[in-house]
Amino acid sequence: MPKIDLDAIAQTNATGYPPPYADVVQGRWYRRLAPATGLADFGASHVVLQPGAWSSQRHWHEGEDELVVMLAGEAVLVDDSGETVMRPGDLAAFPKGDGNGHVIKNLSDQPCTFVAIGRPAASDCHYPDIDMHLFPGADRQKRKDGSDF
Repeated sequence: MPKIDLDAIAQTNATGYPPPYADVVQGRWYRRLAPATGLADFGASHVVLQPGAWSSQRHWHEGEDELVVMLAGEAVLVDDSGETVMRPGDLAAFPKGDGNGHVIKNLSDQPCTFVAIGRPAASDCHYPDIDMHLFPGADRQKRKDGSDF
């Protein structure tokens, strides 16, 4: 089954973000590709952002490399260096531990689509703009002091 049938993989907009941080990702729809295809060494998601939706809260990982490949539409990558327009064929890479908080926002009036490649969360994830942090082994985000929402 080398060719992936996207329609056979359930699409969801589920999030682990607590209120009020979940609002911006309500228009993010994704399919987890690794579980459906047997991939074990890395994860990948096919993501559609509706107009106004964000990919996540701005974040960076201590122990996870990330790669994004834009497939369709237009989005804005926001990171520590500012804003960069992303169009089909554009790529963005985020090395683990680099401290460069990033998010992809769909500021257009059309959906955009990309594939995000990384590893299942196995290390700290930092959210520089908000009081949120993902600790290793935690199943949900917590406040930066470790307390629950």
